[in-house]
Amino acid sequence: MDTPSGSPARRADHQPLLLSLIIPAFNEEKRLPSSLRQLRTYLASRHYAAEVIVVDNGSTDRTAEVVRQASARWPELRLLQTRERGKGRAVREGLLAATGTYSFYCDADFSMPIEEIARFLPPQLPEVELAIGTREGPGARRVGEPLHRHLMGRVYNALVRRFALPGIQDSQCGFKCMRADIGRQLARRLTIDGWGFDVELLTIARLWGYRIVEVPIAWHYAPSSRIHPVLDSWRMTRDLFTVWRNAHAGRYAEPQAATTSAAIAIGETRYEAPASSVSGQGGETL
Repeated sequence: MDTPSGSPARRADHQPLLLSLIIPAFNEEKRLPSSLRQLRTYLASRHYAAEVIVVDNGSTDRTAEVVRQASARWPELRLLQTRERGKGRAVREGLLAATGTYSFYCDADFSMPIEEIARFLPPQLPEVELAIGTREGPGARRVGEPLHRHLMGRVYNALVRRFALPGIQDSQCGFKCMRADIGRQLARRLTIDGWGFDVELLTIARLWGYRIVEVPIAWHYAPSSRIHPVLDSWRMTRDLFTVWRNAHAGRYAEPQAATTSAAIAIGETRYEAPASSVSGQGGETL
């Protein structure tokens, strides 16, 4: 059962929400206080209204308490709790709870500098349907990542391009933005709760004809990453072939209510703005 805390945010001037920022969190009591302070300072400098939804993903530490304490001083911060674990489950619940025009989900440690959020939104990136961070290609940078982790990620992304998402350079980067109505449609069809959910989300989006834009970012590796190199790689590969089977079996049929910019997305457009040089902290993605 999922338990919400707090109401959808609005500023005192009743300005409609532009952005719902979703943070999946599992045992993040140590990193969240600093991350939330950074985020609050950044959002206070923006001209638009935003809410922050932290999805406590079955934590066994003080993650929920940290968020509740912060929300007492920050009305735009909401806590959502789900007993079921898995980053995919947490993101799904956050997308369904979002009330802004755009939904943006990101890792709790801000491995991408938070200033780069603006590059995923109008006016810097017009007509957003889905904009996904990428750590590969012109303008992107990986900072402090061990070679074995980089090689693991490249092998997995090569499999993703071969079996599910031709043209997508980095399906697993933990920073993705989309129109909130599209996010809700996709969330209702997701079935994978673990690390492989990104591939399922993007596969469904492509099958439904939504435009996917890759945004090069500067990404900073976290030595405290919880990804198990062998076990999680196996699980993600298993999830990839589950998505491949589902897609070929027609299990991701487009809903009648979906409106798309094209019947089928053949290729992806890449946003080639240079990545920011602002430093960040480590992340949790392959």
